[in-house]
Amino acid sequence: MAGRNDFVIFGLGKFGRSVAETLAYNGKEVLAIDIKEEVIQDVADFVTHAVQADVTDGDALKALGIGNFDVAVVAISNNLQASIMATILAKELGVPYVLAKAQNEIHKRVLEKVGADKVIFPEREIGTRIANNLISENFIDYIELSIDHSIVEIEVMDEWVGKTLKELNMRANYGINVMAIRKGEKIVITPGADFVLQSSDVLVVIGANEDLRKINVIKKDNYDK
Repeated sequence: MAGRNDFVIFGLGKFGRSVAETLAYNGKEVLAIDIKEEVIQDVADFVTHAVQADVTDGDALKALGIGNFDVAVVAISNNLQASIMATILAKELGVPYVLAKAQNEIHKRVLEKVGADKVIFPEREIGTRIANNLISENFIDYIELSIDHSIVEIEVMDEWVGKTLKELNMRANYGINVMAIRKGEKIVITPGADFVLQSSDVLVVIGANEDLRKINVIKKDNYDK
């Protein structure tokens, strides 16, 4: 979604409000819409515009210029009809990209059928991420890209200290690619082959989950010795 700066958020529950405030904090234009006046008042100081409106009212959304926004986030899941109608209307009014929150698999399939470009289960995804962090104790952070691949942050193993990325040949030896290296507050993006690893470095790597699990086992074995 590179270059997209105008966002409309339908529904300001915990998820919708979090998305709206984060986008606004990062300098994006945000229109927040909810049917409850008190909710609108709570976010009015954080976002560009906050409007009380019924997200199932096509005329109201058209009057608000919804079609001029780059992205619509349908953050409603407890009201299936409102969620589905908001998704339909956003697409009909010309929003290029609609991301919708689903309550269950059936809800997800319906949202996809009516035009949602991406459907998410925020609670489930956060739960999966936390669980993976807990069981993968040597991974500092863990983002699952798919069933088969993830991005993780890993600490430098003792045998890697003082060696260059070229010497370690991560892709051949471990099946992973180093995307970045975090050195304290500094982040080195796409480090060169001559980059020498230090014990305090944190690697941001991408790879198949099977290969990443192998690294986790190796590190755990090293710590247990």
